[in-house]
Amino acid sequence: MVINLAAICTPSRYMAESAEVIRSNYDHPARLADACQKSGSWLIHFSTSEIYGKTSAESGLLKEDETEIAFGPVSASRWSYATAKLLTERYIAGLTGLSWTVVRPFNFVGPYMDFMPGIDGTGIPRVLANFSAALVRGESLTLVNGGLARRSFTSVHDAVDFLFALFAAPADCCLGQAFNVGNPDNELSIAELAQKMRSIYADIRGVDLASLPEPKVVSGEEYYGKGYEDSMRRLPDVNKAERLVAFRAKTPLDVVLRESLEWFVSHYG
Repeated sequence: MVINLAAICTPSRYMAESAEVIRSNYDHPARLADACQKSGSWLIHFSTSEIYGKTSAESGLLKEDETEIAFGPVSASRWSYATAKLLTERYIAGLTGLSWTVVRPFNFVGPYMDFMPGIDGTGIPRVLANFSAALVRGESLTLVNGGLARRSFTSVHDAVDFLFALFAAPADCCLGQAFNVGNPDNELSIAELAQKMRSIYADIRGVDLASLPEPKVVSGEEYYGKGYEDSMRRLPDVNKAERLVAFRAKTPLDVVLRESLEWFVSHYG
């Protein structure tokens, strides 16, 4: 069994390093898939919910085997990551004799996530670490394009539980399948996420919420650079995982956020 979780997967790098992002998310895993085909190993490949593309605010449940996919233009290098991931899925599925399962994470979050810019990493981390770093530093949380995009956040503990459910399932239930792994009960807008995190942080620190800076709004191009576009909603249909491997994520959003922020504060604060 080979489990591949390696990838360049931060939005700030999709524009600045699109060629390297593509190499990371197609060239390398394609070679790994070739090796698994030769050795007879079961490849469990972590893809991304971003393969569903440029979804609208009205997008409903995203279904592994039914949802149609559309991306932005080539000039919008934001899609370098998503298209490379999707091509890898296509390549893996096309290899004769390869035993494979694809996992599509929907915003896995938890302790130890990403980095503190300027301390143990550079650039812009994903949203949870980004907001956590701003809170610890007493800065305003940045809402890209007003924070209108909606996401479903999933505890890393649930993600691990899914893997063990996958291991325990009969082979005919999971081979040659792609699975959404997410928690549709934990959906909210990024602007709503910012307010939740401000409230939890104020409680952890024992300070008045009003003492924390209010979030600020910037455009996507101003924040990430030219070529930035976004998916406005990514809500997973999780019935397939429940039906085939008896798994459903269960950790509530407030629990996920508190655990993550408590770790971030203790580690960096």
